[in-house]
Amino acid sequence: MAMPSPAAKNEAASSTQGERASGSPRGIKAAIPRGGQIFLTIKPLPGESVPDLCRRLVRQLHAQAAAPLHLLVYGNVRAGAATVDVLQKASGHADWPLTWVEGADCDGGPIAGIQVHAFTGNVERIEFGGHVVGSVFTEGGARQCLVGGLVPADRTLSRPDQTRRALEDLQAILAQAGFALADAVRTWLFLDDILSWYGDFNRARTEIYSGVKFHTGSHPASTGVGAKNTAGTALAVGAWAMQPLNSSVRAEAIASPLQCPASAYGSSFSRAMELTSATGRRLLISGTASIAPGGETLWPGDARRQVAQTMEVVEAILRSRGFGFSDLTRATAYFKRRADAQAFAEWHAAHGLRLQPAVMVRCDICRDDLVFELEADAWSHTARFVPFPLSAGRL
Repeated sequence: MAMPSPAAKNEAASSTQGERASGSPRGIKAAIPRGGQIFLTIKPLPGESVPDLCRRLVRQLHAQAAAPLHLLVYGNVRAGAATVDVLQKASGHADWPLTWVEGADCDGGPIAGIQVHAFTGNVERIEFGGHVVGSVFTEGGARQCLVGGLVPADRTLSRPDQTRRALEDLQAILAQAGFALADAVRTWLFLDDILSWYGDFNRARTEIYSGVKFHTGSHPASTGVGAKNTAGTALAVGAWAMQPLNSSVRAEAIASPLQCPASAYGSSFSRAMELTSATGRRLLISGTASIAPGGETLWPGDARRQVAQTMEVVEAILRSRGFGFSDLTRATAYFKRRADAQAFAEWHAAHGLRLQPAVMVRCDICRDDLVFELEADAWSHTARFVPFPLSAGRL
């Protein structure tokens, strides 16, 4: 959670075709602090092969002397084994938590993008079930843990039981490193065939969470979308946990000014989570969609209106905490239908914005009438919060 350089913040807002002002290769979007955590978003260049994409990513990590904490890879599961093999050969030791998400590139390629959360200091790895699934690091007065690639060991169990098993395993993994599920501030939950069992999933998650007193006083921020994983299980799980080491560090849930709490309609997650330390503030915005203050879907099936509504909601969350779209360090745009990515591009053009780094992927959303969802992270090096009023009628 260190301060990004001006060049890094400019890069985080640049287009996918642009060159970094600081000289990084095309196709890599980097939010690079002056030591500490690093966020990279890498997307395929036109005609670039998957091996070349992976080698380009490894070169960038080497250039920053950074160790990956967690990789989120959005792409065809059929490309999974080959991609991991290339990463292993290119790096020499791909001992990183990696969550593979069956998220088709909206342009039709095998890989939509790779998001890398990395660190320039010491990293401790956690193994579970014979695989590296966690990374522990200390920065900004906080001990933190990233977990990824977690899937239930027994895929013959019912989907709700796989959910319970995965969350129980998450608790065991965190405990290995001296954390607890109560320390979780963010989760990613990728559900195969989400629309057929999302209600069962929510009940299973709520059951596990009911026995946990989260240290923030609220459920973690979260994303839950429909996506297969390379293990063929009902779901894959990623998580972020944080333990303050002094009183200047805190994590707190942030409400959505334009929406009701997700718990009002049976989903156990917070709309956003803000992490504050001596090195700055980070806002983690959950997967956000076109949902009204009462919890119902707005503009069912209408991509353009859902994009506009979702972006208005995201902007309201950002501005309620003194952030703007230019402060984003990572974003994922999920589309139920590949063609709806055009609605997102049109929204950008209409508002004079280029939301980068954003990966655009085709994934099912948690409701059949929802066609778009956005998750995002924002960063500010200013530790003191200054209220920023909502702008009327911007969208």
